[in-house]
Amino acid sequence: MQVIKRWISFTRCGIDLKTEADIQSEIMIELSKRGHKIFRANAGKIKTEFGTYIKLFPKGFPDLCGWRKSDGKFIAIEVKNEKGKLRPEQVKFSEFAKTQNILYGVARSKEQAVEIVEELR
Repeated sequence: MQVIKRWISFTRCGIDLKTEADIQSEIMIELSKRGHKIFRANAGKIKTEFGTYIKLFPKGFPDLCGWRKSDGKFIAIEVKNEKGKLRPEQVKFSEFAKTQNILYGVARSKEQAVEIVEELR
């Protein structure tokens, strides 16, 4: 319900913001079409029906990860919408990623994700 209310308020103001989930789906489809392997990465921890916790990727880990078709190079993409900002944990991962030989970037569209993966920037 909260998402619907937010969408209605944006459309009434003449703003058509895509959600990060929408952008994430578009990126996954586009990169898959190009032959790259890409997966959604859930971070944090979740409580199971038995009351135990399962630890997922660490906080700040990018939304999408996988490998490039041509050479198997690791891909890590943080997805943000037009207004989205990196949280402190995501900034920390970004700084770490710059020290590694990986393909990392923040994408606000499928076109930006392609630029990151195919190193067109």
